[in-house]
Amino acid sequence: MTEAGGATVATRLPRMSRARRSRPPAQRVGRALMGVALALLLVIEVVPIVWLLLQSLKAPDEFSANPVWALPEGLYWDNWREAWTTGNIQTYFKNSVIATFPSLFLMIALGLAAAFGLEVMKWRGRNALLLVFLAGILIPLQMVLLPLFTVYFHLHLINSLWSLIITYTAFGLPLTIFLMVGYLRAVPREILEAATLDGASLYRTFVRIVVPMVSNAILTVALVQFFFIWNDLLLSLTFISDDGKRTIQTGLLNFTGQYGQVEWGPTFAAVSMTVLPTLLLYLVLNQRVMKGLTSGSLKG
Repeated sequence: MTEAGGATVATRLPRMSRARRSRPPAQRVGRALMGVALALLLVIEVVPIVWLLLQSLKAPDEFSANPVWALPEGLYWDNWREAWTTGNIQTYFKNSVIATFPSLFLMIALGLAAAFGLEVMKWRGRNALLLVFLAGILIPLQMVLLPLFTVYFHLHLINSLWSLIITYTAFGLPLTIFLMVGYLRAVPREILEAATLDGASLYRTFVRIVVPMVSNAILTVALVQFFFIWNDLLLSLTFISDDGKRTIQTGLLNFTGQYGQVEWGPTFAAVSMTVLPTLLLYLVLNQRVMKGLTSGSLKG
């Protein structure tokens, strides 16, 4: 029995090898071109980040003595220390954290609740209201900057991080609701009906059943919105002029103006501190984000 099984496996292997060798030439060329394209894309994406980190570790005299692509002679961490303290990056970083995570929390909480009411609950006019929310995606941010500045000025919110939190939440809600509605369509209605028959209230069904089932989708939407908020320059530059309230992007702009051509090492270190949080966050949540991107396309 074992020998027969071994013979069967042995006969299958050559067949698989022959099947691989018998691929059409066009298919092999296509796979080779795809591999080259992916490798080229990887080089384009990775090389600038590696170069940026290496530049931030160079001593001041290396920028004038060595070529721009030369590796650092040692790990000169004083650039990072100077950017963090003297360049005031620690204050800008703290302000970005304060503006980003409350905005994400409000955006996800309100967006998921609104999507639940629009997609799961049945009531008259919900489709029209969904279109109203989706129309918010079409409004250019630049169009409302002046009205928002006027409103915040009269409310004494200029030079306050609340102006950023409110604006980030408001402009992130339409896209959040649109994406969450698509994800909630994939939630099997039988599970929600069974929870209702078991006596679960609407609030309990939402918190205990719906939220865990779309947790990957929540992380995906939060990560997309995190990139937008963390990298925002326009809103922060418009509403914040106090150096102590600047976020990391406007602070980096001011930092570059302060050092500019004089000290490249701290400037590269400051830029690295701006890029690394988004990169590390994506690397940590990569698998769950991939699941979240595909879960909305499945119908339960």
